[in-house]
Amino acid sequence: MTRILVVDDSPTETHVLKNMLEQHGFAVSVAQDGEQGLAKARSEKPDLILMDIVMPGVNGFQATRKLSKDPETSAIPIVMISTKDQDTDRIWAKRQGALDYISKPVTEQELLDKVHAALGR
Repeated sequence: MTRILVVDDSPTETHVLKNMLEQHGFAVSVAQDGEQGLAKARSEKPDLILMDIVMPGVNGFQATRKLSKDPETSAIPIVMISTKDQDTDRIWAKRQGALDYISKPVTEQELLDKVHAALGR
């Protein structure tokens, strides 16, 4: 079963994303901030990470950069999911190591399309 880690500080967002993904057969774990996301990525080695940007402490850009530079986690694709919808945010996300970017609110079809593309399916 494909394992996806959702890193988002919003309980509502994590609930929505988790439900959408689980309905399509994905195993989903959740981290509530960047620090917890870094720890879970290292311990669980998910197949994909969905990363929010705006979070307390370590934000999504910082967490993505750390995961991308860490040999233990650099092969895990990361898709940023954020309310930030500027081209500069998308460019910066890719420079930090993100594979793709989704703007909130997320539609189920867009989420599935991006997840499948990130997983190479």
